Amino acid sequence: MVSSEHTSRQFDHELEAVRARVLQMGGLVESQIRVAIESLVSGDVNQMKRVIEDDHRVNAMEVEIDESCNHILVRRQPAAGDLRMIMTVIKTITDLERIGDEAQKIARMAILLSQRERLNLPRFHDIKHAAELALDMLHKALDAFARLDVSAAAQVVRQDEQVDEEFRAIMRYLITFMMEDPRTISTALEILFIAKAIERIGDHAQNMAEYVVYMVKGRDVRHVTVEEIEREARE
Repeated sequence: MVSSEHTSRQFDHELEAVRARVLQMGGLVESQIRVAIESLVSGDVNQMKRVIEDDHRVNAMEVEIDESCNHILVRRQPAAGDLRMIMTVIKTITDLERIGDEAQKIARMAILLSQRERLNLPRFHDIKHAAELALDMLHKALDAFARLDVSAAAQVVRQDEQVDEEFRAIMRYLITFMMEDPRTISTALEILFIAKAIERIGDHAQNMAEYVVYMVKGRDVRHVTVEEIEREARE
């Protein structure tokens, strides 16, 4: 009996350690995005290079957490809620790694933009606003994961519509800008790539929020409407 209780406590400790590492990885990714956007606005090339160089840290954390999850699956053979938690972690770190890739992409585009003459464009104010929305989604998704908060997860899914609309607005503006002055096409396309990266960050944050619903409720909501997810959160 004592041995069983000890094993149970040890298992709980392993699960909590994995959850903590996911949040730590999420914090690193948040920082990567923030630095990438700030360096874009300020033109700080050293910061841009730092984001690119630090991407390996995100990749290493993904591998480490994935190995821990595999170890738990083999050794502990979790069931029900514990198994859903492990599956959620595995899916979440994949999205976090891809968000890290998007941050690196923003930094690479920022370096190219820093080498060009500043035009009357760049629509960095709108880019920054969209990035703040995507960052807020990511932060809320991680918080929902930490607190097992399905209602907060549903809010993240709803918020993705705002990020998508911001991207469409930026794209419309850039298309108009390129049509009016073809000399700006290269610069405008690079800014469009950054806007797309931000939109993808929002998509990944949405995925993470949907995984939280699965973890808590046991229902896969990846391909249902926002209204259905909100209804699931209320039940």
